[in-house]
Amino acid sequence: MSHRVINFYAGPAGLPLPALERAQTELLDFMGTGMSVMEISHRAKEYDAVHNEAIALVKELLAVPDNYKVLLLQGGGNLQFAMLPMNILHSGRKADYVVTGSWAKKAFKEAKIVAGDAARVVATTEPEKFKRLPRPEEIKLNADAAYVHFCSNNTIYGTQWKTFPATGGIPLACDMSSDFMWRPFDVKPFGFIYAGAQKNLGPSGLVVAIIRDDVLAMCSDKLPTMLQYKVHADKNSLFNTPPCFSIYILRNVLAYNKSIGGLAAIEKNNREKGRLLYGCIDAHREFYRGYVTVPEDRSFMNVDFNLPSEELDAAFVAEAKKNGMVGLKGYRDLGGIRVSMYNAVTVDNVKTLVAFMEDFAKKHA
Repeated sequence: MSHRVINFYAGPAGLPLPALERAQTELLDFMGTGMSVMEISHRAKEYDAVHNEAIALVKELLAVPDNYKVLLLQGGGNLQFAMLPMNILHSGRKADYVVTGSWAKKAFKEAKIVAGDAARVVATTEPEKFKRLPRPEEIKLNADAAYVHFCSNNTIYGTQWKTFPATGGIPLACDMSSDFMWRPFDVKPFGFIYAGAQKNLGPSGLVVAIIRDDVLAMCSDKLPTMLQYKVHADKNSLFNTPPCFSIYILRNVLAYNKSIGGLAAIEKNNREKGRLLYGCIDAHREFYRGYVTVPEDRSFMNVDFNLPSEELDAAFVAEAKKNGMVGLKGYRDLGGIRVSMYNAVTVDNVKTLVAFMEDFAKKHA
């Protein structure tokens, strides 16, 4: 097998090796067809089985109730920022937005383009440079909101909702692109969930969405066809040619996740990774200076910190790469270091990083 590095990129990100090895084995001859899954018709029974298995695995792993549809869409999270308000915010409907980072801010911007003043910010931590999440008492919801939108995890700033906003029954709409399926959670308060695949689920080019039937019933049928959730739901996400290979890899990843004990096992691993990494940061807090100011808001997926100088930041990234660890350079607007440890990053991978960090601190503190 060729050399594999430890991949801490924020996305596209690492994938479980068994899911990739399965693709490698099947790449030239998928299910005895004599073709790759990338070459066969999306109407062929061999692809149809993959498509439906991927949807079924989403439902099974998350215990999705029967009154929801799973959609496999294109256009990334950015298209969903606009597509959601286009479908819902008609006929006088309004929506509330909780803005806790760049992606939540972009979602609100798109909603404003689509719906104007019908999209409202009801809480934001932007004045504090998104270093924490709003407390419950800071979120001032409107009773007439059709949905409350938020982003569950912030890849840039390293905050993550452990307890979702309470809305008194207003449907939640959530961008879960960077922490979807990091743990089990109750789907029922959500009217709409969407997640770009390229963090925790598979390669780029695919969005997994979950929409509740009552929210689907609210959706407009006066939009261009490709922008209608109802069309994708009615056609089982096969209205147009889907991103077949991305869905195939999604299937492989979810099947692997099921084989190792499902989301309960994955959550256990993710919490242990967080314990190890934050334990090291907290033990060297003068050297590894965390960005997030409220400990309970710290993400298990993306961890930001700065060293005492930009020179040390650069040295950290360079030395880590020499030791087989890549993707640790911080986001361009923040600098410093960012460790993205999505589901495919193992506990042993984080142990390797922490050992490197301990040694680096001893050398340079």
